Amino acid sequence: MRILVVCLGNICRSPLAEGLLRAKVPSSAEVDSAGTSGYHDAEPPDQRMIRTARKHGVELKNIRSRKFEAEDFDRFDLIYAMDGDNERNIRKLARNEDDLRKVHLILNELEPGCNADVPDPYFGGDEGFEHVFDLLDKATDAVVKNRFS
Repeated sequence: MRILVVCLGNICRSPLAEGLLRAKVPSSAEVDSAGTSGYHDAEPPDQRMIRTARKHGVELKNIRSRKFEAEDFDRFDLIYAMDGDNERNIRKLARNEDDLRKVHLILNELEPGCNADVPDPYFGGDEGFEHVFDLLDKATDAVVKNRFS
């Protein structure tokens, strides 16, 4: 199983989801993250997200931002978007129905059909990063339960 998690800049939400999934999925699974924009190419995650993750025992070192590209449909079995805007941007790059079937909103793993967004904490305070951690911790637990059990 190969899983890609995607947000806008690949410096807050998706690196956290990558770190959480890497800690939870079987070692045979591959996990990566990307952003639909290229704003932060090759940058590490936001320091506030690194601190929040580390506080909860999740390490985000060695993660670097990269832009989502159409070839990711070939590399990954599941592609989780953090919100509806990024889901639409990913879907625009889909080349066929097989590509489209791979794309999901991550919070739908917790509550199918809810189509809820993981809020972007970038412009908020520490409480926003904690809230995103809580949401993604639960969502990644659901991914493991729903996809690996």
